[in-house]
Amino acid sequence: MEVTLTTPALLFPAISLLLLAYTNRFLAIANIIRQLHSMYLENPKSILEGQLKNLRLRLFLIRAMQFMGVASLFLCVLAMFFIYLKIGQWGSYIFGVSLVFLLLSLFISLREIQLSTKALEIELSDMEFGSKLKF
Repeated sequence: MEVTLTTPALLFPAISLLLLAYTNRFLAIANIIRQLHSMYLENPKSILEGQLKNLRLRLFLIRAMQFMGVASLFLCVLAMFFIYLKIGQWGSYIFGVSLVFLLLSLFISLREIQLSTKALEIELSDMEFGSKLKF
């Protein structure tokens, strides 16, 4: 299969929107951490250990998602550059690697969504049953 210059270009809108979504997730986590920090300063014993572990892991995953997404975009551009230079074979390989990075980014995103849901379940169980779950 021959990869033309327009093939990698098709991923540009998808990757840029994906990176925007990842940035929004990061900003949401940052706000939660800031709120928890101010609550912690008022009452140091009020924060669940499970929430902190969850937030640290989610931050790590979001950073990995963003890295993989940016790497995918970078490799997409590099593939286009090689295709433009008429080195289509290398361009095809690099484009394939960019797709792998995009898949990894999406997989990590799924894991982060699972953790996000688990954090909400902790909050709900605390309100429903008065018990605090740990991860």
